[in-house]
Amino acid sequence: MMINKKIKHFSKSLLMMLIFLTALTSCEKDSIYHDYENTIKEFDGTALQYLQAQKNTFDSLLFVLDRLPDLKDSLSNKNITLFAPTNQSFQAAIKNLNIERKAQGKSVMYLKDCDLAELDILTTRYILRGARTTESYAPFTDGLNLNSIKYEYPMHIQYNKLNASGFVGGGPQSIIFSDPKGSIFEKNWENANTNAVNIKTKNAIVNVLAPLHDYGFNEFVIRVNK
Repeated sequence: MMINKKIKHFSKSLLMMLIFLTALTSCEKDSIYHDYENTIKEFDGTALQYLQAQKNTFDSLLFVLDRLPDLKDSLSNKNITLFAPTNQSFQAAIKNLNIERKAQGKSVMYLKDCDLAELDILTTRYILRGARTTESYAPFTDGLNLNSIKYEYPMHIQYNKLNASGFVGGGPQSIIFSDPKGSIFEKNWENANTNAVNIKTKNAIVNVLAPLHDYGFNEFVIRVNK
């Protein structure tokens, strides 16, 4: 009889311990998701210096900026938000340009051959006035328009936060960066996604565009094929 009581007491204690451990594990998992915070990376230098420090990533953009000293100066001395296209974005644009030129019986062109005025118009669209992190865009469910540093050209920024497993809105942050092409209809817009956001430099916030983006928002070939 005494043995049965001891067994029952032991079983009850074991059950209580299992319940406690399950609850503790559940709390820990819940805590991982709810404590999620996107950490802003910081670079000890200007936006231009950040691009220069990323080897084999922004060589084409830096080459274009060397041809456009006003914009290059802005990346060092003005408060801006930069959506930086990578080398792949320029390579895609040049490839499409030369496919078109070959079909027309024209000679091959590269960035060094492109009209400066056209490069200026296109590159300016990636540089917006004011340094803003994703916190500036998050409250606007439909996104918002912000002007480029020159020509007051409106670009559209749509904040997006992916879901982490078990927590809606707890995943990595991203931005859909769009050229509205002067249209209110989204079907006419050209969109680009980001691979990295909120890189803080001394004068700017840098967001890195995904490699699949075609530099110029589908205008490069039309503008430079002369």
